[in-house]
Amino acid sequence: MISEKEIKNIIEQVLKEMTLNDNAEFKNHSINNCNEPYCKDEEVPDITAVDIRKQLLVPNPQNKEKYLMLKEATPARVGIWRAGPRYKTETLLRFRADHAVAQDAVFTYVSEEFLEEMNLFSVSTMCKDKDEYLTRPDLGRRFDEETKKLIQEKCKNNPKVQIYISDGLSSTAIEANAKDTYLAIIQGLKGYGIDVGTPFFVKHGRVPAMDAVSEILGAEVTVVLIGERPGLATGESMSCYMVYNAKVGIPESNRTVVSNIHKGGIPAVEAGAHIADVIKKILEQKASGLELKL
Repeated sequence: MISEKEIKNIIEQVLKEMTLNDNAEFKNHSINNCNEPYCKDEEVPDITAVDIRKQLLVPNPQNKEKYLMLKEATPARVGIWRAGPRYKTETLLRFRADHAVAQDAVFTYVSEEFLEEMNLFSVSTMCKDKDEYLTRPDLGRRFDEETKKLIQEKCKNNPKVQIYISDGLSSTAIEANAKDTYLAIIQGLKGYGIDVGTPFFVKHGRVPAMDAVSEILGAEVTVVLIGERPGLATGESMSCYMVYNAKVGIPESNRTVVSNIHKGGIPAVEAGAHIADVIKKILEQKASGLELKL
């Protein structure tokens, strides 16, 4: 009869052999897999390049045409399918990818190459970095004394219209739209015979920073092209805010805004032409915001 000690020895030996076999199989599996093509460092397709509004994600819809018409009418995630109570893998991956695009838009910076191409000198608000910019909106509206002097020295004082560009909450939006929009504005204002000041770039800027810019330079109309808060629909949306005779502390209702400037909204060149026309009306009426009649 086998003793208890011998049984324990047999079990230990079996477990030891199983462990060795498992390790060998894992090693062989890893080596074999690494030799397969899909483990090579190849370019992964960009899932966000697909227009979600054109995707037929519901299997066998009763009315395919109406279904796609509904999706075309909104960037919202309508008409998606499920695996039990959960999203399907493709839907979840697209959600995660779009969220990553939004985060990149907020946390990246406008490139030096873009500023050089636009011939813009750069200043910063009182925010030191992105974390402070996101947690201290008040600092994103103000400049220190040294920066104020630099703006005065480099810019034309008392311009009829002062235009500047700011990263805001989407540097991606600025690099995608600001150049074409700005050039279209300049072309429109030149056609109207309207004088424009020296353009520049404001890093870590909030919209009300334009009031400080207006006071520093004595501009009659101040205009800022600024990145909008990104969402899951796009991270490239830019806005243009315009205000007449701005002073620090003015109500938000004094601002006129053209928003959703991006390839899926108002095209940059079209937006620029419209903004130039709005600026002309602001100067004629000497008013902006709720007092401006468009």
